[in-house]
Amino acid sequence: MESLRSTLQPITHNLPVPIRDLGVSILGKTCYKSLLLDIDLEATECLKLAVSKGLGIGIIGASAIVKVPQIIKLYGSKSASGISFLSYLLESASYLISLAYNVRQEFPFSTYGETGFMLVQNVVISALVLHYTNKSTTAAAFVAQLAASAFLLFNKDLVPSETLQYLQAGAGALSVASKLPQIWTIYQQGGTGQLSAFAVFNYLAGSLSRIFTTLQEVDDKLILYGFIAGFALNAVLAAQMIYYWNAPVAKSKGKQKEKLPIAPFATPDGKSSAASKGKQPGSLRRRG
Repeated sequence: MESLRSTLQPITHNLPVPIRDLGVSILGKTCYKSLLLDIDLEATECLKLAVSKGLGIGIIGASAIVKVPQIIKLYGSKSASGISFLSYLLESASYLISLAYNVRQEFPFSTYGETGFMLVQNVVISALVLHYTNKSTTAAAFVAQLAASAFLLFNKDLVPSETLQYLQAGAGALSVASKLPQIWTIYQQGGTGQLSAFAVFNYLAGSLSRIFTTLQEVDDKLILYGFIAGFALNAVLAAQMIYYWNAPVAKSKGKQKEKLPIAPFATPDGKSSAASKGKQPGSLRRRG
């Protein structure tokens, strides 16, 4: 340990001011001193905080692109098969409420920052799903309604903190409920359709990481229980993704089952073959 400390301290004690300030803002003065200046790896609470912050920053970074593959897949296929709009509607409402709640509670950005990025991507996906199901007018109304709701939720005068707290409790239920239509759609269609595996498995990893970061940094049971429930249903979606990995959706299966009619052919005597009547040509027998 001493050799490691003597090697690292000349570096950590001479970090550029912007990097040092960033480290202090993330870890706090006490943990920054313990971990980076003193190189004290026995400071378990500070180590947990550092891991939590690292996970939080990683989740926020990944969230900026987590649903981009889903957007590309929808746009490329021009089809919304396997995608539940109701699921994205409920999830978007949950994200919007949670974002407003976290911002107004002034929780660390590293514990909720991904919510804003995923909300924007959800709006794009929802609009595409409606567009590809010939409901462009509904898509415009959906975006307008979200914008009006955001204006209300972020305004302390219009939505008091107590009311927002009740809404946050409901947001946890919405987040859980948002997964159910998607799970049912996959089960009903017998395939995942245009659902992105990248997004599903990132959801699973992100919700598990969020349980840890919430336990470490946010003393709020409403948020914690929401992440636990979300992780359970994300696990179900991930299991469905694996189970139906190579399965086409039900509509596609139906098309594959359609058989082309067998055209009758003429026999030497000019009559149509027995194949058109459901018999094989080889089954004809000479009489007498």
